[in-house]
Amino acid sequence: MFRATSKSVFRSALQRRALINSWANVPQGPPDPILGVTEAFKADTNPKKMNLGVGAYRDDNNKPFVLPSVIEAETRVFNNFHDKEYLGITGDPEYNRLAAELAYGADSRPLKEGRVSVSQSISGTGALRIGGVFLSRFFEGKGGKKIYLPTPTWGNHIPIFKDSGLEVVQYKYFDKNTNGLDFAGMVADLEKIPDESVVLFHACAHNPTGVDPTREQWIELSKLAKAKKFTPFFDMAYQGFASGDCDADAFAVRHFVEQGHNILLAQSFSKNMGLYGERVGLFSVVNETAEQQKRTDSQIKILIRPMYSNPPLSGPRIVKGVLSDPKTATQWKSEVKLMADRIISMRTQLRHHLENTYGSKKSWEHVTSQIGMFCYTGMTPDQVERIKKEFSVYLTKDGRISIAGITSGNVEYLAKAIHEVTK
Repeated sequence: MFRATSKSVFRSALQRRALINSWANVPQGPPDPILGVTEAFKADTNPKKMNLGVGAYRDDNNKPFVLPSVIEAETRVFNNFHDKEYLGITGDPEYNRLAAELAYGADSRPLKEGRVSVSQSISGTGALRIGGVFLSRFFEGKGGKKIYLPTPTWGNHIPIFKDSGLEVVQYKYFDKNTNGLDFAGMVADLEKIPDESVVLFHACAHNPTGVDPTREQWIELSKLAKAKKFTPFFDMAYQGFASGDCDADAFAVRHFVEQGHNILLAQSFSKNMGLYGERVGLFSVVNETAEQQKRTDSQIKILIRPMYSNPPLSGPRIVKGVLSDPKTATQWKSEVKLMADRIISMRTQLRHHLENTYGSKKSWEHVTSQIGMFCYTGMTPDQVERIKKEFSVYLTKDGRISIAGITSGNVEYLAKAIHEVTK
């Protein structure tokens, strides 16, 4: 009896071990570069510590900012009865229309002609993933199943498109010597790319550099893209957040469309409405004809269905509440400008303290010439490590800082820290 029981226990132990060993070959993955910065920041006990790694807007008290227009729209939404039924696969049609009009313009010819396929997405990341899979399945240009990204680009672009089945190739974008745009290098690289390739552009407030082409340069890029028969894929995560003007920030997208480009577009309402956790975005494709639009729509539905079936309700209802009411929409636009203006003010103050308060001999012109939430400071990895250890200022190793993490109360301290590690 004892012997039989021992065999039974031994057999059970072997079975349990076999189950555990099913995952024995799973390797340890590297930590997320942004979340790792936040974890180190939280463990720091220095009262002057600064977290400049997170890409989320903060007010001048370094607190999360919930837009009053969003609160008003959300209150209206939840004070009225709404069922909790599933949305369609491509989301809320009214939200889709309003979001597309914000990007393309209400008078957009492709929108009026019914040539734009639109789908609600799980923020900008989800829109990019839908686009990546769509390209992987259906793009048949001579450039092949590749997508060309600027160097550098948002860190998540590369895994999104690789996991979508595309090969990622990069083109020149940032000039480390000037901390500005390497337009000549960018054009030279794009001219070498095979005709009929997919090229990704940041529509405004390039992440991570904060460096954008001028309007004149966008016009030249559109001509080049037309000559090379590129398929442009725009990532517009910061509309309105760059300059404070939604129409101005949409210039590149609208100009390319006006010039006849059948673009792909990923939008996000995380930044410009502060709807980070609501995950509200839009994916769209400009088609040649309305008949083609119907076929594209059908395939977008087919690829979304096994991916996540259909999108959430609450976020798009809030966006609709903001954009569909003229008074609330006007209020929202003024709040977007308020956020953009505070970021511009922090750039101006940081540069002032570096150059005047601390007399830095380095050029800091790029701090104010760059745009949007992020700034490529030009600090080296060694300087980033020093500023973390000596001043408890946390940022990513490439020297990128989130301007939104700077306030009128800590901007001089930051200037001192940057000056000390870069002089």
